[in-house]
Amino acid sequence: MQVEQKIDPVANNLWHVISALEEVKANIIHKTQLLGKPVSFSKTDTGIPCVWHTNPTDVAGDAVDLTSINTHLAVQYRYGYIWASLGNPTEDIFQIPEYAENDRRNIHAATVGVHVSAPRAIENFLDMGHFPYVHTNILGIEPHTEVKEYDVNISVDETEILATRCLFYQPMASAASDGGSDVEYVYRVPHPYCSVLYKSSALDESRMDVIALFVQPLDQERVRAHMMLSLLDIDNTDISIRAFQQTIFGQDKPILENQFPKRLPLDPRMETPIRADKSAITYRRWLSKKGLTYGVIPVAA
Repeated sequence: MQVEQKIDPVANNLWHVISALEEVKANIIHKTQLLGKPVSFSKTDTGIPCVWHTNPTDVAGDAVDLTSINTHLAVQYRYGYIWASLGNPTEDIFQIPEYAENDRRNIHAATVGVHVSAPRAIENFLDMGHFPYVHTNILGIEPHTEVKEYDVNISVDETEILATRCLFYQPMASAASDGGSDVEYVYRVPHPYCSVLYKSSALDESRMDVIALFVQPLDQERVRAHMMLSLLDIDNTDISIRAFQQTIFGQDKPILENQFPKRLPLDPRMETPIRADKSAITYRRWLSKKGLTYGVIPVAA
């Protein structure tokens, strides 16, 4: 069944990731979808990205003369990805300063298609309570199921959510871990469809690894989830690091796709919250205050 598409000015004017640049062939047409609209993209020989509204003659895999494209969208290259907007962004892409640190491994871990709305995907990313049950013996294990009290705040300028003092016992927190321990998390939501997770590093107690989830809304109930890592790991190969993260996301995918409704209800009366949902409650209120309607069920008037 075709999902109804409506223009949401909030979502329309955001920057959205559409692809890891390393996966794009130069001067070749690639096609995807953004907010229900078909878009095409490529890059020049020097790696400059180009995104445009798909033309009737566009065929994925065909060569393209990028100088002939006259329907360019706003585009940026950041954190290894192509970002585009269907509208007129008034704000720049949020900062991840760790990405520029010289001793970090910056890795595109995966792009996964999921039949769920973008806000549902972000809310799942914020949820520590499912670790022992969905990521058993990796990110959680029974009887260590308690979500300890933590803090959630919205920034003064209301541009992002920050959850701190998040502690959870994990038997294998990352590909670099060699045993179980309490892991500290900090969750940032600097964009309605993106979240940045900081977690204590197994190699340096004074610093944190970064896992970012950039969710591309294909339409209101289907997404492509792009995962970027910025790690202090010096021992594992890119292949093993990607395999670890893909295993985690592979466990989340069926849970996400069985969510009902697919779109995220913003009315707190529609789904009963618990203490572990503190971040989710704040996230829903934040989206509602922003006036975002794409991928959610707004609060009834």
